[in-house]
Amino acid sequence: MEDSSALAIALVSEILAADQLLRGRLTRVLPKGMEISHFSVLNQLARSGDERTPAQLARSFHVTRGAMTNTLARLEMAGYVHIRPDWDDARRKLVAISPAGRDARDTALAAIAPVIAETAEALGAEKVRAALPVLRELRVKLDAPAG
Repeated sequence: MEDSSALAIALVSEILAADQLLRGRLTRVLPKGMEISHFSVLNQLARSGDERTPAQLARSFHVTRGAMTNTLARLEMAGYVHIRPDWDDARRKLVAISPAGRDARDTALAAIAPVIAETAEALGAEKVRAALPVLRELRVKLDAPAG
């Protein structure tokens, strides 16, 4: 019988290695100057269609507010997001994707789609379908409060 600790370590090691390799491939095809974190924020804003606070974005990406503030500052300098005060609560800011940001997101998505499709095709649809529930459940468990 295999030690459950060794099994868990093997699982995490494979996920981390796959993450690193995928990030490398995606980074190489993203438009010049765009990072995965930039694309991720633009993609979420484009998909939601709503304004978000920096704190909401930080929570959804499991990063610190400082890290999100840095990403948003870079996106704002590029003209990809608009950041405005919240008229109801002057302590907060609201972030929305700009038309240029939507275009940049669409360009990035077109660049990474073939890489993702090629990877999924190499694995085969049956294996991808089988892996998704396990990965989704792992994500949900890791996202739950510790304890």
